[in-house]
Amino acid sequence: MSADRPPEPSTCKLGRLIEAGSARIKSATVGQEAERWFVSFIVEVQRAERTPTRPDAVIGVDLGVKTLAVFSDGRPATENPKHLAEAQRKLGRLSRTVSRRRGPDRRTGQQPSNRWKRADAQRNRVHHRVTALRRDGIHKLTTSLAGEYGTVVVEDLNVAGMVKNRKSARSIADTGFGEIRRQLAYKTAWNSGRLEVADRWFPSSKTCSACGNVKPKLPLRVRTYICEDCGLVLDRDENAALNLAALVKRHVAGSGPETVNGRGADRKTPPGRAGGHEASTPHRATPARVRRGPSSSNGRITAIH
Repeated sequence: MSADRPPEPSTCKLGRLIEAGSARIKSATVGQEAERWFVSFIVEVQRAERTPTRPDAVIGVDLGVKTLAVFSDGRPATENPKHLAEAQRKLGRLSRTVSRRRGPDRRTGQQPSNRWKRADAQRNRVHHRVTALRRDGIHKLTTSLAGEYGTVVVEDLNVAGMVKNRKSARSIADTGFGEIRRQLAYKTAWNSGRLEVADRWFPSSKTCSACGNVKPKLPLRVRTYICEDCGLVLDRDENAALNLAALVKRHVAGSGPETVNGRGADRKTPPGRAGGHEASTPHRATPARVRRGPSSSNGRITAIH
């Protein structure tokens, strides 16, 4: 087996659980993908109580495109493997081959040729391999985080808005930000940990992790954070990860969800929609409490179990 090939799923563990009487198969779904057959089981399992290796530890995880994940505790960053980008040349060649074959046409009822079917199957196998490699890497990352740390903090990224930028949409889609958060949500619950989601408007990259000074602007091209107040010089992503971890520590310490501007979220008040040229009056809102459930735009941080 090659080093970059994802491991095949095994049913040995499921068989041991069934023999021990701690699992019961409720249903099975058979499907085909890239000329391969798969069976998906829905299993009812009696899980033993598990705890993270470091239940009191808090780690901030800053997700990005160039570097997939940067951590707040000095843990080595996880580089973005960019599986789709590496396969683009091969996919382009196979797509050109498919376009030269006689494919199906629903308007005329034309059936695809055997050469078109073979070429299309080759292209589908490449897409399937990219998906499997990405899923395998994300599973390894999220399993290690949920198994070691009691609290994992991530940002509520606006992925749907990020992919609207046609220049970076493919790179963002290749990272799997949404899948990372989804897996962390249920894996932390399995390990008796918790996933904290910082509010979308929390300025993790603009805030100095040493003194708390907030920059008004920080372009994406600037990869090093330099604080004019305390002189801190730090990698932009590492600074953001430290701010995410400190966010939960401040809540645990009982200081409340107040941010630099004291409103619970560092977001400017939008202009009012009343008639005339009246300026909107900023109102100081009551600080929101940390709550469990989906993300909320009223508070800075929520907890998912």
